[in-house]
Amino acid sequence: MRRLVIALLITLIAAPSFAADAPKTEQEKTLYAIGQVVARQLSVFNLSPAEFEIVKRGLTDAMEGKPALAEPEAYAKQVQELAIARRKAEGEKLAAESKTYIEKAAKEKGAIKTASGMVYQPLKEGTGESPKATDKVKVNYRGTLIDGKEFDSSYRRGKPAEFPLNGVIKCWTEGVQMMKPGGKARLVCPADLAYGNAGAGMIPPDATLVFEVELLDVVKAPAKK
Repeated sequence: MRRLVIALLITLIAAPSFAADAPKTEQEKTLYAIGQVVARQLSVFNLSPAEFEIVKRGLTDAMEGKPALAEPEAYAKQVQELAIARRKAEGEKLAAESKTYIEKAAKEKGAIKTASGMVYQPLKEGTGESPKATDKVKVNYRGTLIDGKEFDSSYRRGKPAEFPLNGVIKCWTEGVQMMKPGGKARLVCPADLAYGNAGAGMIPPDATLVFEVELLDVVKAPAKK
């Protein structure tokens, strides 16, 4: 599977005429999606354009059967160390910028900074009863870092998410309880209300997160007997 993904990525890299056009057929869209998957896997390295050119050289040489200029097995440790260092550096950069970002967000029209440090900004008012932490909610959402880099989106998947409100990050548990069905809000979540200094997937350590959330429905928890 890995060789197939690499081969398809090289095909995309080597075909600028295709890259200039939006994919039209299902096969083209599938190939495009593979490129997106690989790009997300590489995103942990936060590659510069020049570094990405070197990565493409490695991919191309491997698929063309040319002698490796650096053996993957010999550099496995360095690859892991680079990934960790790049994630840490990005997290430190975002953490340094977070305080200013949160302060600015708190000054936006209608925004509320809660005691926890979260910033809640209603974008569209809903109606009805707000959910409780024990309720299950159905939402559409988009999550980004403060630099605008998207790390998750139910819109992109084409399907709303459903989950118990007390089973997600603290920022969501608090913020979504301030919403009503049909409403939309922006949640600015400090790292200690999100994934902390561990990070998660594409999310670097100590990252403040920004979510746009649409509360589509609330499934009330059954009453205790």
